[in-house]
Amino acid sequence: MTDLGLPVAPSDQRGWVQRLAASPRFHRWAARFPLTRALVRAEGAALFDLVAGFCHSQMLLALVELQVPDLLATGPTEERALAARLRLTPEKCAILLRAGVALGLLRRRRGQVSLTRRGAVLNTVPGLSGMIRHHAVLYRDLADPVAFLRGEVDTELARFWPYVFGAGAATDPARAADYSRLMTDSLALVADDTLDAVSLRGVRRLMDVGGGTGGFLTAAGARWPDLHLTLFDLPAVIPAARARFDGAGLSTRADICPGSFRDDPLPPGADAISLIRVLYDHKDATVRDLLRAVHAVLPPGGRVIISEPMTGGDRPTRAGDVYFALYCNAMQTGQARSAEDIAALVRQAGFGPVRIHPPRRDFITTALEAVKLD
Repeated sequence: MTDLGLPVAPSDQRGWVQRLAASPRFHRWAARFPLTRALVRAEGAALFDLVAGFCHSQMLLALVELQVPDLLATGPTEERALAARLRLTPEKCAILLRAGVALGLLRRRRGQVSLTRRGAVLNTVPGLSGMIRHHAVLYRDLADPVAFLRGEVDTELARFWPYVFGAGAATDPARAADYSRLMTDSLALVADDTLDAVSLRGVRRLMDVGGGTGGFLTAAGARWPDLHLTLFDLPAVIPAARARFDGAGLSTRADICPGSFRDDPLPPGADAISLIRVLYDHKDATVRDLLRAVHAVLPPGGRVIISEPMTGGDRPTRAGDVYFALYCNAMQTGQARSAEDIAALVRQAGFGPVRIHPPRRDFITTALEAVKLD
């Protein structure tokens, strides 16, 4: 109904609601009316959080760069002593600490500061602090978001992740060590969620394509003691992978095959192939070629397992459609996809029905698998 008491046609209802929401007069009324004022305040707070989001992330970065979570890991510390340790004036330190309190990371009481449960997670989640530090590169790439979306920015992330261009672009051992360390540190949660969702019962040999230094295979080998492992990745990461398998006691069960799936054939012999955080690094043409290669090398009944953060498809999510979509785009070769989009690519490669596992934490990963029928 309109304010004149006339019914609104269904086709006009959405536009009418939008016009009403944009009316300053309606907002003033709704902010005072008891049944709507809580909603108005919540919507206003949510919008302000979007406006202030960059400030939040920068204060988080400052806390991590200054190692505040590490300094508070053993218990409460006096604010004055902390300011001196951080080489900040008491006034500037107070700004940082109050921001940490507002973000739910710190607690201040009687001149002392300590970590909250959320703040303690910064020390306990593998790779989290490293990823927060790494975001400084992404922030520089997004300094002009309009230029970024128009493709007018030569992004730093494209230079940080050279492996996506093939083996020839990743020959610098120092750069390979940088990205391998970041990938490995942030892989633990992905591996846990993937292996909780996907059973490897009946799998004789698992080959992880693009598996870096073997973090996922190490986790899979620990869960499945009879599983044989094959790592296929660039020559630059092989020494670190060999050291990882040696340290985990998996050397007798693990084979390492150097190569680039963009340039080299996949080795045979596996009855399951995993692609963990691989597809979203590449455009559709590369993904199609890779999935066809996986299908060709698997035996009938062999499985492909895909796990990575995904977009929400028809129901966009902040993790997938804001963060990962922008991050992958900044890599210049990457593309975040929905589970349905990936399932379609898997079926095009010749696999049978695709099983999409409901994600435990969609900001960590979503896993799907399919079987080669012939």
